[in-house]
Amino acid sequence: MAIRVVLADDSYIVREGVRELLKAIDDINVVATCADLDALIAAVASEHPDVVLTDIRMPPTNTDEGIRMAEQLRRTDPSIGVVVLSQFADAEYALALLDKGAAGRAYLLKERVTDLDQLANAIREVARGGSVIDLKVVENLIAARARHARSPIADLTPRETEVLGEVAQGKNNAAIAANLHLTDRAVEKHINSIFSKLGLGDEQDVHRRVRAALIYLAAQPPDMR
Repeated sequence: MAIRVVLADDSYIVREGVRELLKAIDDINVVATCADLDALIAAVASEHPDVVLTDIRMPPTNTDEGIRMAEQLRRTDPSIGVVVLSQFADAEYALALLDKGAAGRAYLLKERVTDLDQLANAIREVARGGSVIDLKVVENLIAARARHARSPIADLTPRETEVLGEVAQGKNNAAIAANLHLTDRAVEKHINSIFSKLGLGDEQDVHRRVRAALIYLAAQPPDMR
């Protein structure tokens, strides 16, 4: 079955351009397009899509409608994935989207719409409950952390760094245990220690994993990302 997508953007050119691009993808079907938040809410109610592909800003306030829609869907229709398109590479926007968890959420820069494979893969990923963060957002985080003298990654043991590298690849605890020949219990202990050393003790587990992965990627040399 094709992934049913509702597309929202206040720009007619962007909206129709993306719709036309996605027509070339056999397993993705745009079932409705919208120009504002009210129309998006109505389209989701009538079409019951698998994924919402939305601009971060649109009427009525042109502030953070895309993120607010994602938050609403987490409460009312948690099975619907959301891909937010934005012209802003500020990591804070992405982290706001992921604040209550990363499952079924993606944050891409609008310039990525010309890369049809990347856009389609993000839609597929959130449809199955995964998450995607634009690499330019990671670059922004890297630049911010470059102002600090020392990365908290330096406080990790070699094994913890290895485990965090697996987390950054999106692997769950069972997959990490199998790949590193550890017990599930050992992986859980390493991850809890990582969260503590990175100062991520007071957030939800899924969000902590995303933040930990971003910190890990920020500490890597450019040719290793």
